[in-house]
Amino acid sequence: MSKKYCYLFTEGNANMRELLGGKGANLAEMTNIGLPVPQGFTITTEACTQYYEDGQKINDSIMAEIMEYITKMEEITGKKFGDLENPLLVSVRSGARASMPGMMDTILNLGLNEDVVQVLIRKSGNPRWAWDCYRRFIQMYSDVVMEVGKKYFEQLIDQMKEKKGVTQDVDLTAGDLQELAGQFKAEYKSKLGVDFPSDPKEQLMGAIKAVFRSWDNPRANVYRRDNDIPYSWGTAVNVQSMAFGNMGDDCGTGVAFTRNPATGEKKLFGEFLTNAQGEDVVAGVRTPMPISQMAEKFPEAFGQFENVCKILEDHYRDMQDMEFTVENNKLYMLQTRNGKRTPAAALKIACDLVDEGMIDEKKAVAMIEPRSLDTLLHPQFDGEALKAAPVVGHALGASPGAASGKIVFTAEEAKEWAARGEKVVLVRLETSPEDIEGMKAAQGILTVRGGMTSHAAVVARGMGKCCVSGCGEIKMDEENKKFELAGKTYHEGDWLSLDGSTGKIYDGAIPTVDAVIGGEFGRVMGWADKYRRLQVRTNADTPHDAAQARKFGAQGIGLCRTEHMFFNEDRIPAIREMICSDTLEQREKALARLEPMQQSDFEGIYEAMEGCPVTIRFLDPPLHEFVPTEEADIAKLAQDMGKTVEDIKAIIAGLHEFNPMMGHRGCR
Repeated sequence: MSKKYCYLFTEGNANMRELLGGKGANLAEMTNIGLPVPQGFTITTEACTQYYEDGQKINDSIMAEIMEYITKMEEITGKKFGDLENPLLVSVRSGARASMPGMMDTILNLGLNEDVVQVLIRKSGNPRWAWDCYRRFIQMYSDVVMEVGKKYFEQLIDQMKEKKGVTQDVDLTAGDLQELAGQFKAEYKSKLGVDFPSDPKEQLMGAIKAVFRSWDNPRANVYRRDNDIPYSWGTAVNVQSMAFGNMGDDCGTGVAFTRNPATGEKKLFGEFLTNAQGEDVVAGVRTPMPISQMAEKFPEAFGQFENVCKILEDHYRDMQDMEFTVENNKLYMLQTRNGKRTPAAALKIACDLVDEGMIDEKKAVAMIEPRSLDTLLHPQFDGEALKAAPVVGHALGASPGAASGKIVFTAEEAKEWAARGEKVVLVRLETSPEDIEGMKAAQGILTVRGGMTSHAAVVARGMGKCCVSGCGEIKMDEENKKFELAGKTYHEGDWLSLDGSTGKIYDGAIPTVDAVIGGEFGRVMGWADKYRRLQVRTNADTPHDAAQARKFGAQGIGLCRTEHMFFNEDRIPAIREMICSDTLEQREKALARLEPMQQSDFEGIYEAMEGCPVTIRFLDPPLHEFVPTEEADIAKLAQDMGKTVEDIKAIIAGLHEFNPMMGHRGCR
């Protein structure tokens, strides 16, 4: 083979991100520095691109190499796929070059069948754990690999919990889970017409194809567009031996950050669930406990974890986002990556790392994502108005910022309402990757379940959206588009306000105030000024925008678009008259009305810029954007100009057909 498509974790390192993806490169790096990592191998991003070049097929040579590395993995672990003495179970997880949390697919507990379940029961003496792993695997494989849809399985779980009179999955017995596994397999066969696969190698190839396929799923495509991640990169696949956090009360799983991703505070921050697998934490199916409680339940493993956190942050010289599992009181590291953080936290962390001597000022500036700083320039709740606002709930402040909007209950409604100019707050039991476009359209997100590392929290922080998560006080009635909170029933369209910093939920809409640059923001901007060689100018079309830009440090206006001066309600009638006039006298009359408005704007812009350069573009509008569309507005324009409605409609039709451009591009 001309290319190598598989690498053991012992063969890679942190510099191989382009080939191994971020997760694979970091698993290799953690292995190299001696951390407790369940061993496995990575299938490269080049294998993914080859999969698409081959018409979404894994070719024979790549398949043979994968099986060769499965054999190597069996030798390392001393376990074998499908073995009835010491079976190997693996996770199959995506790992793109750039972090894309929740956008692609994962399959856990792969390698199970009815016979292997019996082996696990015999060896562990824990039938509940064995059947729990199997029902999870059937559900994930059916959903992710075969695209049956998870809702059918969730309905079966809910029916079983109702039948048994319990509310949590962990309250189901081994017999309940065995019965569920049988129901899941029956559901699989009814949907696909074939039995659930029992051959671990067949399961593995199906899972690898599913991860490759997920690179091109709708939610991943949306995330890539929003974060400028090229489609051509592809994703790697990590095949890793399982560590089990769901074997009992001396086991658990968690997600943690070496610093607070919302505030930047230098303090271990995260969440933990006993008797659970990793998907339980990020999916928000149970509300987890703070990471500090792990110290009480597993003091030895927690002490080891604290040491690992220090090693990783010192090694990468940045805040780390980690996934880990505790199996029988033993710690296993499943992932590390540079953690996503809010813009405010990014500034604090950069400044603190400089003060701690871990990085220099240039590195600190380079660590900040420029686009994210925009969120710090947006308004926050007005302090005085906030004092009078009734607090109706309090949950986890998962992503800072302020949001007021009308309540909607689905991602589709969020998109539709936002498209017609409505500000909305998306209220969900919990979000999933399918909700990403609705989350993007909403002013803020409120969830009933989930914690600080849930899908809603992580994605909202990446978007710079306000998010409050885990509000268990809400009694949701999604079907009827309403919920109860603090004794009040809220319906679709009611106003609600969220504070993503404090986690408070307010009744009604709250006004906002402008942001102020200072503190760490001012410090980082000072470093940027110290080392940069380019001047920064702004786009501004009004005196207000110019003054605001100057306040934020703009050194001039790179483009003042004069046509934007005329969209205000008190100005657009005059520009419409000018466009629709058919005599010089009519045109000059309309222009005479516009001239003092424009002169006043220019004077205000020059004053705001305090002598800095201003570049002005002469009138250059697509004229059809200015003409009215509503019948009442057309009739009013016709009356003002002494024309018939038919005359005005004819002019408008011509503009839409031809869309001529007036004027020319000017200069200062």
